[in-house]
Amino acid sequence: QVHFVESGGGSVQAGRSLRLSCAASTHSSGAFCVGWFHQVPGKEREGVAAIDSTGGNSYYRDSVKGRFTISRDTAKNVVFLQMNSLKPEDSGMYYCAADEVSFDCPVPTSATLNRILTFGTWGQGTQVSVSS
Repeated sequence: QVHFVESGGGSVQAGRSLRLSCAASTHSSGAFCVGWFHQVPGKEREGVAAIDSTGGNSYYRDSVKGRFTISRDTAKNVVFLQMNSLKPEDSGMYYCAADEVSFDCPVPTSATLNRILTFGTWGQGTQVSVSS
């Protein structure tokens, strides 16, 4: 299992930015595809973005394209989610997890995020609150 610790959440006004961090607890996590996920109370967790092991390929769900950027520092085993132009609907818990089935994702897609949703190992997440 690949374990991560999420951080960087907070309370901001709409239009502002936050950068979330996903730090791995094992060195081997650098070989994995990693995804960020969003969950609000009473709803299912949803995929937001995914990035391959090199950091060169990524996928975003439509609602965050142009506003969020996923990246990774492979040397430090940290994956980031830069969140710009935040909206109240972006509020909720954010989690990261690795693709522990296919390991890497040279061409990340929505299927990548769905696979991680099903088989990923989950941490505590980090809370984001965006006020209007």
